[in-house]
Amino acid sequence: MNYSSLGKTGLNVSRLSFGASALGGVYGKVDEAEGIRAVHTALDLGINYFDVSPAYGGTRAETVLGKALKGISRERYFLSTKVGKHTNPDCYGEDKFDYSRLGIRASLEESARRLGVDYFDIFHIHDIEYQHRQHTEWALTEGVESLLELKKEGQIGNVSFGIYPMDLWHRIFRELPIDAALVHNHHTLIDTLALELLPAAKQKGIGIINGSPFGSGLLSGREAPDWHPATAKDRRLLREAAEFCSSRGVPISKLALQFSSQNHEFPTTLFSSTRPESVRRNVAWYEEPFDHDLLTAVKRILAPLMNKQWDYDAPMDRSKVAFKPNRLPISDPVQQGFGSSALASAEARNQAIGRFPEFI
Repeated sequence: MNYSSLGKTGLNVSRLSFGASALGGVYGKVDEAEGIRAVHTALDLGINYFDVSPAYGGTRAETVLGKALKGISRERYFLSTKVGKHTNPDCYGEDKFDYSRLGIRASLEESARRLGVDYFDIFHIHDIEYQHRQHTEWALTEGVESLLELKKEGQIGNVSFGIYPMDLWHRIFRELPIDAALVHNHHTLIDTLALELLPAAKQKGIGIINGSPFGSGLLSGREAPDWHPATAKDRRLLREAAEFCSSRGVPISKLALQFSSQNHEFPTTLFSSTRPESVRRNVAWYEEPFDHDLLTAVKRILAPLMNKQWDYDAPMDRSKVAFKPNRLPISDPVQQGFGSSALASAEARNQAIGRFPEFI
């Protein structure tokens, strides 16, 4: 495994990093023991950066990752989690947001307990654009101030965001004192807008974490997820590109990972998996040079989709969920206000939303 400096964070991260969202069951049914083996496989292959969020599976992802990292020397890995967003595991898209000081500190304490750590190398403010941006300014003010205080106190190492919209990224890079940025779905076969952030990142020393190399499932080689706002015409183009790759003996998912991860302007590329064999496959794909002629041909097919921006609020009305700042520690889905049956129907939910755990 190769390693790169993540901006001014002082972290020397593996070129591939492990996103733990799939461990929460948000993309499909999870065998917990297998998920733990996937984390151990990543460590054995030299992956040293792990990212998670309490929003993934209603805290389940943090719990499973905590079990996987138990007994592992803290010197072997860097760890980040997210703050501000909490999701009902019983109802995908039912989100609650809290960017208050008290809420952020409570979330930090609870994430630390679940993960078995007392320090986070990076803390991301999560999904501030959701619910039609009604919480955005709250996150950009009190949220950022709260993280800067935690950094000064030594509870976190670096301040970051994990969001999608490019206009917000440009504003954040221009106005806020961040150390890192988890930029997802913007360096893929169908979107290269993350390149626009590189000049400011270099100037300010911001470490960009490149997330979602498979385009949230669009570049998986399977049918696009039902929840995704891609149109029928978009899906036909994606199917055509996948079939073309298959005719050349290369899964489009392989080309997608290779293209996304082999640009050394981005220190690390974050993928998610629950299976050891998928982790090994992704590392092997990363280490193999991609076919430039195939890339050119596939990009020609996908040209109508290039840099198309998706409204991830469109598949569900997240704004229906009102939320007042939580004044108590958020330790489980019941305390988050989602009800005691929150974990009961995860499998049914996973089948309904049709996501792919290995290709996000």
